[in-house]
Amino acid sequence: MRKLLKSFKTEIDPTEEQKVRIHKTIGTCRFIYNFYLAHNKELHKNGERFMSSSKFRVWLNNEYLPNHPEYSWIKEAYSKAVTQAVNNGQTAFTRFFNHESNFPNFKKKGRSDVKMYFVKNNPKDCCCERHRIKIPSLGWVRIKEKGYIPTTKDEYVIKSGHVSIKADRYYVSVLVEIPDDKMVNNSNEGIGIDLGLKDLAIISNGKTYKNINKSAKLKKLEKQLIRGQRSLSRKYENSKKGESTQRANIQKQKIKVQKLYQKIDNIRTDYINKTIAEIVKTKPSFITIEDLNVKGMMKNRHLSKAVASQKFYEFRIKLQAKCNENGIELRVVDRWYPSSKTCHCCKNIKKDLRLSDRIFKCDCGYIEDRDLNAALNLRDAMTYEVA
Repeated sequence: MRKLLKSFKTEIDPTEEQKVRIHKTIGTCRFIYNFYLAHNKELHKNGERFMSSSKFRVWLNNEYLPNHPEYSWIKEAYSKAVTQAVNNGQTAFTRFFNHESNFPNFKKKGRSDVKMYFVKNNPKDCCCERHRIKIPSLGWVRIKEKGYIPTTKDEYVIKSGHVSIKADRYYVSVLVEIPDDKMVNNSNEGIGIDLGLKDLAIISNGKTYKNINKSAKLKKLEKQLIRGQRSLSRKYENSKKGESTQRANIQKQKIKVQKLYQKIDNIRTDYINKTIAEIVKTKPSFITIEDLNVKGMMKNRHLSKAVASQKFYEFRIKLQAKCNENGIELRVVDRWYPSSKTCHCCKNIKKDLRLSDRIFKCDCGYIEDRDLNAALNLRDAMTYEVA
């Protein structure tokens, strides 16, 4: 039987002792990551060779720590989490050397997403029950959403995972190996999906999923976020001027802003998940999308915020995962394919089509909504790559 790897993320409720352990491990991982970056920068400055993660760990344990007992607290943290932090540093350097990203930055306390990695080494590690999960170095931790993570008695195996902190809340994400015994029968015709800013997704079958960011609820939350950010900024400025602004008040306001950010992000993510689930439930034989140049779109300062809030990359990644799970072929059309400018009826390309033209009108008499016309062309595209 074929096996699938699927991730599950849920909130946990650790004890005060476990919270201290999580914070210490995450702090150690952040320190080691920054130390690895700084050490390689120093080697480059002195004209020496780049040190890989494995060589750095050997040097750290055998040469550096024995001569610097003041850093002995590093060994108190979970070793696999520290190893993963060094591996993440090497990955960041590798991406920079391959011209895939900028030079890696140091992770700042409270402002960087650092996680506590764990892996299953022994059969008794990473066990899961309905209401709790066993994490190496932490022990049993209570789960708030009972029954969400598949239990080991169901023949599901947890391979690895990590613990993270966001807006003063604790989460565990695990990678579970599950049996793939689902029979898939997708006999319906394929569909095309045109992603946009006016609406999130326009489907070739006529279904339209609106832009959730234009809803009254999100607009209200964004106004609250602006006021919260302004209040936090004033507290920082008063603190710099030497006025009596307690550090605890700054931390309270910072958590309030983080919770608003998280609430907005959760609403957007939930909408994307429900949209993809509804599309996949129609059981199309294939789904065709366009390879959007999101990085180029973000360079437009007038549209960058709107593009970021639509979360196009997350939509594509989750759609691909759902297609793989349900046996649907995901086709990706080249970004230069003129889906909006091509007439679906006569295939004539209208080169003078402007972005403000929301209705597509062709000389052959064909009149259709611009986005729906693009979705129909994507569905019928003959040149594509299978994701």
